[in-house]
Amino acid sequence: VQLQASGGGSVQAGGSLRLSCAASRRTFTNNGVGWFRQAPGKEREFVAAISWNGGSTLYKDSVKGRFTISRDNNKNMVYLQMNSLISEDTAVYYCAAARTAVGSSQKALYNYWGQGTQVTVSS
Repeated sequence: VQLQASGGGSVQAGGSLRLSCAASRRTFTNNGVGWFRQAPGKEREFVAAISWNGGSTLYKDSVKGRFTISRDNNKNMVYLQMNSLISEDTAVYYCAAARTAVGSSQKALYNYWGQGTQVTVSS
């Protein structure tokens, strides 16, 4: 399975971006999917996750109420809508497919990773 994240860019604080994650095959549809991010000099951290059918979601505390994860299995796509962006959201964002049907905050449970997309928020 290949994953490709896109939709990153440069925005001012308070702005919005919508990230997309496309999968190469339909195996995507049975797996939880997560978004992670990595800022320069920092470890990759969990941002959000969604179960295989979109029935449950999980968020990092600092993005709750600002970010929304969703998926469209008919299109093999997962999205991350990011609103009210702040400078601390600046990072490379990665999507990943989990070994399980539900999403998780644990990196070790993800076995397919896409290339990242850069998000830069200026204050």
